[in-house]
Amino acid sequence: MANPSPGYSIQLRAEAAVRGTATSEIVAAITETGALVHGLTVDDTGHERLILDLNVYTSGVAHAERVAQAVAAIAGVAVLESADRVFALHEGGKLSVEPTAPLLDRDDLSRAYTPGVARVCLDIAANPDNAKRYTVKGNTVAVVTDGSAVLGLGNIGAAASLPVMEGKAVLFKQFAGVDAWPVALDTQDTEEIISIVKALAPVYGGINLEDIAAPRCFEIERRLREELDIPVFHDDQHGTAIVTLAALANALKLTGKSIGDVKIVISGVGAAGNAIIQLLQAEGAQHIVAAGRSGIIHMGETYADAHRQWIAENTNPEGRIGTLADALVGADVFIGVSAPNLLGEVELASMASDAIVFAMANPDPEVDPTVAARYAAVVATGRSDFPNQINNVLAFPGLFRGLLDAQASDITTEMLVGAARAIASCVSDDELNAQYIIPSAFDENVARAVASSVAEAARAAEGALVP
Repeated sequence: MANPSPGYSIQLRAEAAVRGTATSEIVAAITETGALVHGLTVDDTGHERLILDLNVYTSGVAHAERVAQAVAAIAGVAVLESADRVFALHEGGKLSVEPTAPLLDRDDLSRAYTPGVARVCLDIAANPDNAKRYTVKGNTVAVVTDGSAVLGLGNIGAAASLPVMEGKAVLFKQFAGVDAWPVALDTQDTEEIISIVKALAPVYGGINLEDIAAPRCFEIERRLREELDIPVFHDDQHGTAIVTLAALANALKLTGKSIGDVKIVISGVGAAGNAIIQLLQAEGAQHIVAAGRSGIIHMGETYADAHRQWIAENTNPEGRIGTLADALVGADVFIGVSAPNLLGEVELASMASDAIVFAMANPDPEVDPTVAARYAAVVATGRSDFPNQINNVLAFPGLFRGLLDAQASDITTEMLVGAARAIASCVSDDELNAQYIIPSAFDENVARAVASSVAEAARAAEGALVP
């Protein structure tokens, strides 16, 4: 059974006859099912009955049903309600629009809207850059998707992608004060997506591309970066790469190895894998071998996908061929952005001493982290229920905060590397250990450090607009 998690938590309301053991019996019944009681409150009491509200972590919908049944089976206990806390949180959506300017009287209305607003419109018409000063453009990011590669769910479409895009917008606001809005497009045509995003770009100070399938995502990002005067960032590529580099920098520090010397194997040659390779190389990695479904990418073979062809021409300098298992022999680092359950103990045992394993496929990683820990010095995943979660939320809020603050028009490799170094620096040498190579998403220093680093690089970069 999978571990109980907040992702399948329920709120259970039960009525029980007043007796000294009522609460402990209910908790014991829940625990015996393998669930975890995260919170318990007594909502109402009387001489004969009491009402209990319990927040319970389960491992799935069927497990949640078993929990309710176990509680209901206790003599003198009735289950009044069993509600899915995840769906309850999403009820009505996770975003709203709130005005920053009060409208309390005619004076306020005349300045915020007609006739006063016309003066601001004319000023922007004469000085387009002033839109960043006098409108939401200066602090607003569009979270754009076509719903074609949502989480590990696949091509579920625009409407079904909205809960993820809303969540992304919430994270922007929570961690960096950036106002973001979901823009879920009901098309998966590359040219239509480019055209639509270009048409809506005047409202936004930046574009965050999200959950767009490869290889289409590469062309969309490339074209929009060329044709727009605001930063365009594909988080599935570059956000993942930034946080991976940050985690690797600290893992290498812990193991006493150098990025220029270690042998790195990357499983997965889609959007994330491609960006990780490029960013690791920008930081000095020399020995990278990438593997896809058909095995190691290498020179001497022609690939239909231009991005795989680039990998073939720019990695694997020793010309290794074979399977992922072959690539892992003697490797110092494994980075997985691919599929679950690809590695076993044999493959792990073949790696170099003090190996580093980043198994980031979600929700099920390339290898069981508990098994990996028997062989590797450092293990990280993309999950929140294991140590060292490599999570893009460490990167994109602060990155866009810095881009907006500097009024940047583009994103450079120097900004991405700077963001990774800033994240890594938030774990001090005194704090660094095998269970803590990457800071918490709730560390307030992270977004500030990333924003400062990115803004500095943006102001130094050609084309950045300094306020």
